[in-house]
Amino acid sequence: MTKTPWKIIPGSITAPKGFRTSSVFCDVKRIGTGKGSAKGKKKDLAVICSDVPARVGGMFTTNQVVAAPVTWSVARARQEFARAVVVNSGNANACTGDQGIADTQEMAEWTARHLGLKSRRDVLVCSTGRIGVVMPMENVRRGIESACAALMVGPEFDTETATAIMTSDSRPKEIAIELELDGKQVRIGGMTKGAGMIHPGMSPNGRKPASRGLHATMLCFVTTDVAIDPKVWKLAIQLAVSSSFNCISVDGDMSTNDSVIGLANGSAENEMITSLSDPSGKIFFDGLQFVCLELAKMIVRDGEGVTKLVKLNVHGGRTNQEADAAARAVANSELVKTSWNGGDPNWGRIAHALGYSSAKVDISTLDIGYSRPGGESVLYAFRNGQPTSTSLDALREITHLPEFEIHCHLHLGDGRCEFYSADLSEEYVDFNKGE
Repeated sequence: MTKTPWKIIPGSITAPKGFRTSSVFCDVKRIGTGKGSAKGKKKDLAVICSDVPARVGGMFTTNQVVAAPVTWSVARARQEFARAVVVNSGNANACTGDQGIADTQEMAEWTARHLGLKSRRDVLVCSTGRIGVVMPMENVRRGIESACAALMVGPEFDTETATAIMTSDSRPKEIAIELELDGKQVRIGGMTKGAGMIHPGMSPNGRKPASRGLHATMLCFVTTDVAIDPKVWKLAIQLAVSSSFNCISVDGDMSTNDSVIGLANGSAENEMITSLSDPSGKIFFDGLQFVCLELAKMIVRDGEGVTKLVKLNVHGGRTNQEADAAARAVANSELVKTSWNGGDPNWGRIAHALGYSSAKVDISTLDIGYSRPGGESVLYAFRNGQPTSTSLDALREITHLPEFEIHCHLHLGDGRCEFYSADLSEEYVDFNKGE
């Protein structure tokens, strides 16, 4: 196994220097109003704050029906610097008209006021939860005031915030790493939420085309104390999200609220990163990609009703875009996903999904194989347009694992894509069919 230049450390968003967080319960969803409220007095509002102005970058849903907080945060992410994020669970503040816009602006205003910031433009806003319900602003104001007065540092407070942003998630999702740049210790921390309504297709401005193709909310917050040029930081967030969160799918449904927000405050005092291709820039970006991909996989593993994490490796597309399209067709095929749930290596369903994708597919050159995690010792069920002699029992040993990989080679070019998906179970249907 290749040794990485970083190590995983405790905590997440306050592991980097100069970041604080807190979370509170303020009854955003209103206890007793749906499945999510069964969690009782789970914390449902959080604030993340940098002690100094931080370079800001973001990626946002390309859904044409977009929540008010996304519209606000897209504009804030265009700035070079920001100071804080306020986020609530239990209410998406989507499809709420002019009132939703006013409430989002008030959330930013209230947070800035109680943090002592100069402007509400220093604050990004995220929301997740039920669509079409007006925010209970009296509760939200009370929650923001309490959270801003209780900012703390430490792994336990990170986990409380990671729990506060959850909706249908079964567990908090967070990670932090430490690496050395120019003799300075640099840290990257991140947390995410998401279990249903997961098929992100995000772009910096919330408009299509999203990177890597056109296509319950996922939210992600990444913090780092690295010193990095603001434009380079925005590019780093865009590229890292494009190869992680934009390459996962649980159910094929893109949310109105998907957002990834990154803050880099420079407190590590390393030599300023001005290019991702320089040695320090490359090391840092590799670490950022690792953090984002690990968080993205946590979402898929915790998908509603999910029992299998499946990595799709598509090679040999005419272009990367065609390889991406082929992977998405397989990832979102209900027939394929239900076969995964049963541990059935039904490669015929994979072939048919590839065939109706927008990618060029030539059956005479197509290969389909299975492997354990890591991609070694691939067992091919179909090669050069013909079934192989590989036994179904050997394939079933792989597809009954909680995690496995599928390898599709189109042999038509150099395009490739790595994509993560999940099975479709009866539990998913039961959870989403309503009260």
